[in-house]
Amino acid sequence: MYSFGYVAVIGRANAGKSSLVNALVGQKVAIVTNRPQTTRDNILGILNGETYQVVLVDTPGVHRSKNKLDKSMMKNVRSAISGVDLILYLADGSKIFDEEEQRYYQNLPSPKVLVKTKVDKKNISSFESDFEVSSLSGQGLEQLKNFIIDKMPKSQVKNFMFDQDYYTDKSVRFIIAEEIRQNALNILSDEIPHGIAVVIERFEEKPDIVVIDATLIVEKERHKGIVIGKMGKTLKQIGQNARSFAQELLGKKVLLKIFVKVDEDWRNKENSLKQFGY
Repeated sequence: MYSFGYVAVIGRANAGKSSLVNALVGQKVAIVTNRPQTTRDNILGILNGETYQVVLVDTPGVHRSKNKLDKSMMKNVRSAISGVDLILYLADGSKIFDEEEQRYYQNLPSPKVLVKTKVDKKNISSFESDFEVSSLSGQGLEQLKNFIIDKMPKSQVKNFMFDQDYYTDKSVRFIIAEEIRQNALNILSDEIPHGIAVVIERFEEKPDIVVIDATLIVEKERHKGIVIGKMGKTLKQIGQNARSFAQELLGKKVLLKIFVKVDEDWRNKENSLKQFGY
């Protein structure tokens, strides 16, 4: 028998959704930072085995919308929930599972399971859950993985949706753009990250090198100087980190250039959201 199905991975910002998807798949599918609302798109992580394929849908954090980008992200969450075979709701075990979050979980359609994350941390919040996991230590991951596979629809024929060499539905351009954004989020100050977007303008693969031009978009003119940094040091560090990742991903030398552009209040502009892939 073969198993194939879709699983929505949802929860509040910083509940560990992307970390869990990466850990289950065994590859870096989605970027991970300590900033809330890092994930903006629904990103598919594909868990493959000889007799199973599970498509894990990593989603933006559940939140109240403040701008058009937020509304688009919440639309992605609602879309992920629709028609899946299982919902994993992740609740941060190091924080209080409050009444608002409990009501949200209770109102989700079944089948669903409550997964307490970050159980390797101290001061774990006491609430009952179906699974307790740590993506960092690996605690509980094998049990959760086996449960997920067992819950997927079964078939006598191999009806997998993706080639078994694939671990995500996203293009290399998308993955590298997200890696640049991750490095920017990790390096820059608190006031900037939510206003950052990255667009790959050029991706040219040659026999011995890949040439990539990327534009990093910020919302305010004063943010441009912060991103570039004194003598260009901040932007250089972002670029070096992203280039190392890209070279490992592509298996060849990468020439990466990052330009910084200001688009005032782009998160509230329909045209800008479409242009930047949101």
